[in-house]
Amino acid sequence: MPTQTRRHPADLEAVRKSYDAVADNYARMVTTDGLGDIRQEPWLCAAMDVFADAVTALGPVLDVGCGPGTVTAYLQERGVDVSGIDLSPRMIANARRLHPECRFEVGSWSELELPPASYGGILGWWSLFNLPRDLVPPVLAHCAQALQPGGQLIVATHVGDEDVQRTEAYGDVPVRWTTHRWQPEQFVDMLTAAGLQPTAELRLTPAVGSGRAVVLVAQKLARSGD
Repeated sequence: MPTQTRRHPADLEAVRKSYDAVADNYARMVTTDGLGDIRQEPWLCAAMDVFADAVTALGPVLDVGCGPGTVTAYLQERGVDVSGIDLSPRMIANARRLHPECRFEVGSWSELELPPASYGGILGWWSLFNLPRDLVPPVLAHCAQALQPGGQLIVATHVGDEDVQRTEAYGDVPVRWTTHRWQPEQFVDMLTAAGLQPTAELRLTPAVGSGRAVVLVAQKLARSGD
């Protein structure tokens, strides 16, 4: 598992407290309504299956912002050596309860210290959107250096031009976080600047009550002479 030594920004502390507050409701929605179950979303499931096939033989995989561990557990079922981290201790408690066969630790994007070329794959599955915008490029650069040649980064995020301030979520629980929305082209540019080669893009049309979303996959290319 990665070590976390950096302190996350003050606004992410509000995010952590908010996700702690909704974690139990979220976990109930996972178990009763299938929230976050990619098996119920054929395109998302297909994207994750392709990712799993690409990274299984490359090394360990890290699911950052894993929440209650739904996708982490799915990847483990597919034979991926995967672990999950989340900045919310309560989310991690639920992940461990729901998926005791998996490995979970508390941590966040802003605290990652990953050894170079140590991971076959990294997930940002609807978890990067809570990061302040100025933190996303250095986080992506850090992920790039942590991937082995041929390693994959898969990101799912909200599409838009304006940020959304959330004041309640998951059963009308009071929260305080910002959903930072991106245009796909902006994210592709950041992935490229981080040293990754974008390889796939899946744009999702709005579901009832939700905005547009995009799934992006990028690969760490081998250096000349490797």
